[in-house]
Amino acid sequence: MTSSPDPTVQAVWTDFGGVLTPPIAHTFTRFCTAMELDPEPLMKAIMKVTATYQTDDIMLPLDTPLVTEQEWLRQVGEVLRADTGIEVRLSTLADAWFDGRETNTAWVQRLRELRSRGLFVGLLSNMVPAWDAHWRRMVPASEFDDVLLSFEIGHRKPAREAFDLAVRRSGIAAEHSVFVDDLDSNCAGAEAAGWRAIHFTDTATAITLLDTLLGERAGALR
Repeated sequence: MTSSPDPTVQAVWTDFGGVLTPPIAHTFTRFCTAMELDPEPLMKAIMKVTATYQTDDIMLPLDTPLVTEQEWLRQVGEVLRADTGIEVRLSTLADAWFDGRETNTAWVQRLRELRSRGLFVGLLSNMVPAWDAHWRRMVPASEFDDVLLSFEIGHRKPAREAFDLAVRRSGIAAEHSVFVDDLDSNCAGAEAAGWRAIHFTDTATAITLLDTLLGERAGALR
């Protein structure tokens, strides 16, 4: 008779955008306000460009990457101009996207507490190459035991390969790992790979759900 796997959580991996930062929709609205752009035609142009890459995931072309940020911005600008007559010239999205973007310090602090008491804490994110230096200024890589970024590892969430690589890098089995992400599809990808997952909607709820998974160990980790 074989025993059941020990359910103890030993590794916590977190997403970046929408977890360590405000929701993407919030950031997009702030970006449009700062650039004095109407969100609706801009999003339509972005989706039109995205479709040329045979996907409806607007970040996939950028964080795989299939295209450079500069070329992607040129394509979006051309579509926006052709469809609406709106002229917008952006040489980089990263500077405007990250300017004034807030770090979720409460979540960083909770991860720091868990790590200081022996849990493995990692960052697993679909990231645009041009954004690499920007996110590191918000949350230093030293806050994590390991950092896996889509453009570096050649896999992006929710693909199983990304989660399998995280297991190999941490040395901690999938059944002992939990992933926190603001997108249901990425949480589903983690669960399909044998992980447990927490769909991040707000920090307080995520901490409560994580503490529930930690069970008796949660009290010792406070």
